[in-house]
Amino acid sequence: MRTPALRPRSVRIGAAIVTALALGAGVVTASPALAAVGDDDPSVGAAAPNGLVVNEVESNGDDTDWVELANTSSASIDLTGYAFLDDDSTHDAYVLPAGSTIAPGGYFVIDQLSATAPGFDFGLGGADTARVYDPAGDLVLRYSWTSHAVVTYGRCADGTGALVDTTASTKGAANDCSSPVRINEVESQDGTPGDWVELTNVGSTTVDLGGYVLKDSEDDHAYTIPAGTTIAAGGFTILDEADFGFGLGKADSARVFDPRGALVDSYSWTAHAAATYGRNPDGTGDFAETAESTKGTANRFAGVVTAEPWPGGPDETVLDDEDTFTGDLSGIDWTTSSTSEDGQLWAVQNGDGLLYHLTSDGQGGWAPSNAAGTDLRYADGTGTPDAEGVTVTSDDPGAVYVSTERDNDVSKTSRPSVLRYATTDGSESTLRATDEWDLAADFPGLGANAGLEGVTWIPDSWLTEQGFADEHTGAAYAPSTYAGHGEGLFFVGVEGTASVSAYALMADGSFQRVATIGSPFAVVADVQFDPTLDALWVVCDDACAGRTALYELTDGAFTAAKVFEAPSNADRTLANEGFAISGVCTDGQRATFYADDNDTDGFSLRTGTYPCEGSGTDPGTDPGTDPTPTPAPGDGGSTPAPTPGTGGPMPTPSPTAPAAPIAPVAPSETGLTDTNRGSVSAPSSARAGETITVTVGTQYAGDQVNVWLYSTPTLLGTVTVAEDGTVRVTIPADAPAGEHRIVVTAADGTVLGWTPITITADGQLAFTGSEGLGAGALIAFLLLAAGAGVLIVRRRKAAAAE
Repeated sequence: MRTPALRPRSVRIGAAIVTALALGAGVVTASPALAAVGDDDPSVGAAAPNGLVVNEVESNGDDTDWVELANTSSASIDLTGYAFLDDDSTHDAYVLPAGSTIAPGGYFVIDQLSATAPGFDFGLGGADTARVYDPAGDLVLRYSWTSHAVVTYGRCADGTGALVDTTASTKGAANDCSSPVRINEVESQDGTPGDWVELTNVGSTTVDLGGYVLKDSEDDHAYTIPAGTTIAAGGFTILDEADFGFGLGKADSARVFDPRGALVDSYSWTAHAAATYGRNPDGTGDFAETAESTKGTANRFAGVVTAEPWPGGPDETVLDDEDTFTGDLSGIDWTTSSTSEDGQLWAVQNGDGLLYHLTSDGQGGWAPSNAAGTDLRYADGTGTPDAEGVTVTSDDPGAVYVSTERDNDVSKTSRPSVLRYATTDGSESTLRATDEWDLAADFPGLGANAGLEGVTWIPDSWLTEQGFADEHTGAAYAPSTYAGHGEGLFFVGVEGTASVSAYALMADGSFQRVATIGSPFAVVADVQFDPTLDALWVVCDDACAGRTALYELTDGAFTAAKVFEAPSNADRTLANEGFAISGVCTDGQRATFYADDNDTDGFSLRTGTYPCEGSGTDPGTDPGTDPTPTPAPGDGGSTPAPTPGTGGPMPTPSPTAPAAPIAPVAPSETGLTDTNRGSVSAPSSARAGETITVTVGTQYAGDQVNVWLYSTPTLLGTVTVAEDGTVRVTIPADAPAGEHRIVVTAADGTVLGWTPITITADGQLAFTGSEGLGAGALIAFLLLAAGAGVLIVRRRKAAAAE
């Protein structure tokens, strides 16, 4: 979850505290007289007198959020002790470490904290501000925006121009201010009605193509595009042979020039394609032979799931009254109801850890039955769970389960947990968790803001009937393997790994990962089981322009069957971190629900439609039921014995067990040659227990690969390559320190590539500015330096009215 804008400013960071932080980190050697980091001044702009400027901003969280500074002066600028904040002064400022400098004409990236690098531990929202303070605490740079950029906000011209939506992200390099027009697909023979070139627009606004020129490989074959020809952002425009007047040969080129004569894009080929040549992915990827001609629509490639238009209605319509929620609505789940044929909704709000129960008015409107929300706490009554996802189950009526990233009262510490709360309608003012499954041991190095975004539950009966494979045992999933886990598995979406993991959660608080499912997305914001479609929804937010994916069980594993764009009229910058779908089919449509974490324009809840057949309620659409039984009092102990659900009959398990998946075969030493070295890439070093990103290549997107740690071959995982050509794996906590190799093999054992990696076993987190000073000692030091106590204010939006 990326922290939204407009947080309460209840805490200001004082001068002595900032000074002490810098001294404790060894950043500065002298204390400023007064440091006012956290104070704001809207008159300060994005350029400082010394030549330091905000040059580019990434707030979409494609990997991490970041702000790039540029130095437009002729002298180096020492950034040691500079501090960075967003618009929320309650956040801890990130202080740049000693040695931070920016060369004349150079760039310096202030990055978000990750498992492999230090940085700021908050996110940049859709409406937010980047603020930079000098070592004296003075605000020297300030840049605000009201919505996420489609790509990034960057200066055009680089370093000096206005900050606009750029054509491509250029972290740490000169901004891409080129034309966003790209050649996307080429037909050079047997086209309809002849040869053609398809253009697309990778920018954020419509481009007037009037005056642009198309040429083939010969300069005297030139076609000037007529005035009034436009191409919408993300859209396609076709140039036909009948218009440009020359054919495209077997060995030829397509070149596009802007009205000034500058080359915008080009592509050359040496033979006709069987179908066409197209970019994968559209607009930004490399050219390859397509599976079929897709003139005027998104390209398709064999073995690659291509995003297609949303099959339901074009709109996402606001459901809540303005300011019903106070922002941060993140997870949502639909279930049946004994009092309404429309069912009911559960939702959670992450910043202040609230649970909402929503009911229908029977006329399309929805509102919380508990207007103030239920305050969620940990089992001992303390803390603010960062509630990101919510689900109900049929084996435990009278309870809801919530997925979290951390305790917001200890916001720098990862606590990726699933919590159980006993409630039937959310009418309680406060709820303590009866149970907690803390999965931190399964995600070493996971960032505090990179944990469990979504959660859903799938019954064992469905999983066994569909032939689900257990990656832990290497055989068909057998529920009896996990005593005390109830009657189903919990599937959690993990932001930091951009994947989904399936868990058996046992009554004694233990857990076992049963499977890991890769995604084509940069972020997994939510997951939803949909038995109506026999599928699992995997959801991305604005980081992927609102795309969703449907996963089906194939040969025992969940595999992406379809990827959908957001509804055509929807705002793709909405931070829709929650997704649910109704089990009620009315006039051929089921309602979809979206929870907007940014509370855009004061609204957090929206609805759309997805097609269905007939009318009525599919009892299998949601595994939960209306939780009418009275829950047992929660005492923080084990989960009550599961009670059979009443939400309709479950599928009967198939009497024939599926065949066990084929175990991956370790690569041989002789197969690791100089020829295939470097065909994949990974960090040059990593800590034991750390999760790393391995780049395999976009040509393998959608394929399952095996990732090994070599010298003694150790399987790190069998994972699906994401759309950007990467996979995420975790180095074993007991991996010996020293030189190793990361090896990636195909399903048949073919070595796709390898790269060297150095493993360190120190187990320490990256330097954060307080090295050598324990937490208790640092706090004591700060109190002494400040000469006053520090009031730690529990940040709860419900009490932010001051």
